[in-house]
Amino acid sequence: MTARTTVLATRFCASLLAGGLLTMLSPSPAVAVPAYTTAEAGNPFVDGWYADPDIALYEGAYWVFPTTSRPYDEQTHLDAFSSTDLVHWTKHSDVLTKADVSWAERAMWAPAPIERDGKYYLYFAANDIQNDSQLGGIGVAVADRPEGPYEDAVGRPLIPAFHNGAQPIDQDVFIDDDGQAYMYYGGWGHANVVKLNPDMTSLGTFADGSTYKEITPEGYVEGAQMFKRGGKYYLMWSEGGWTGPDYSVSYAISDSPTGPFVKLDKVLAQDPAVARGSGHNSVVQVPGTDIWYIFYHRRPLSETDGNHRQLAYDRMHFRPDGTIERIEMKVRDNFADGNALGWKTYGGSWAVTGGRYRAGRSAGGKALLDTNFADFTQEADVTVASRGGDAGLTFRVTRPAVGTDGYSGYYAGIGASGKVVLGRANDSWTPLGTADLRIVPGSTHKLRVTAVGSSLKVYVDDMTKPRISVTDATYPSGANGVRVFDTAATFDNVAVSRAR
Repeated sequence: MTARTTVLATRFCASLLAGGLLTMLSPSPAVAVPAYTTAEAGNPFVDGWYADPDIALYEGAYWVFPTTSRPYDEQTHLDAFSSTDLVHWTKHSDVLTKADVSWAERAMWAPAPIERDGKYYLYFAANDIQNDSQLGGIGVAVADRPEGPYEDAVGRPLIPAFHNGAQPIDQDVFIDDDGQAYMYYGGWGHANVVKLNPDMTSLGTFADGSTYKEITPEGYVEGAQMFKRGGKYYLMWSEGGWTGPDYSVSYAISDSPTGPFVKLDKVLAQDPAVARGSGHNSVVQVPGTDIWYIFYHRRPLSETDGNHRQLAYDRMHFRPDGTIERIEMKVRDNFADGNALGWKTYGGSWAVTGGRYRAGRSAGGKALLDTNFADFTQEADVTVASRGGDAGLTFRVTRPAVGTDGYSGYYAGIGASGKVVLGRANDSWTPLGTADLRIVPGSTHKLRVTAVGSSLKVYVDDMTKPRISVTDATYPSGANGVRVFDTAATFDNVAVSRAR
């Protein structure tokens, strides 16, 4: 555990105990929850266009401070989000705005939070300076509470100029176990590290008398992030262009907080089936465990606007030698957060209540995720409300529109009339297979589809033997979702994963 979280770990674990979120397993030590595979209630985990999330642990809660992803002249305020379980998030609007910083005019972004001695510090970049004659750079604000209000701590940029070719942006602050604070920062392909004095608002010097030490690893573009695990220092950074699909995260490991840092691998990159432009990350360790999550932003597949970025997180795993396994952007939604962020509906009525996605009766209403899987496994718990009609999974969907069969793609459903159905839609319906199955209205059944090339298989409850197995190569890839036909239904525990 890093010093960044050590101070708060005891209070955090105590809070989890009080809330019933820390489970004691005997004779094993306490295991802290959350222990998720990903954002089980769905990514994005908060609503709105945001980017560059940095996460901190403050008194029993996780706090995420992101960039408000807008054009630079409109990007003049910062929001925050807090959660005690990484599922339910509370928005805190305008924790820092241009009005709070006399020298900020535009492009406030990449906030970096940290607590020290009861004060909460928020480091930020502003004005996107292009040379040393312009006013701007990295500033620092301070507050008495995590949610603010934050005030400019020094009345000017803490780092107002280029050093070693590094644009003063994209800062991350780290406090080592010995109490020494460091700031890692830099754009334009250069990374620096500086020491922060104990006041956290002024810069210190290294043993050689220098203030700015360049630590640029191969491939570095921006978005430095530092954490410590097992006595080793991990530097992560973003590569590629922030508006492009190649935006990604790489990392290095060192025995020293100042390097050297030699690139080991790219650990997070776009997945053409899930999202593009995944980068500018932070990480968090669940106190008292070796459970780690990577928080980052990404662009939905259907979005082309560079500022249309969303916040996501996934589980991060380490190999026995301390290196990081490549991170998979998983697709899950158990609707425990009470919303359906990331879903788009076409016809019918849809709402999340009681931790389930509920569809009113309609002639073909559907809800889709912004995915583009070819070979995959998709499943959900499906509850059909009435004897008429059916409900289930849509997949490899393109051209979605309102209408009974208003899409191109496939559908597998179950009906309380006693049938499992599989068919192909293209503004009309082509049956591909049926099977008999006794289903009582109101009962819940696990429905799974596997699609590998032209092989389509449908499973219900028994995941070892398909109820329907056909060959059809009409549609090779597309979006995944759920659908109802002439019945109301509820859906839960939706998951889509690449076929293994």
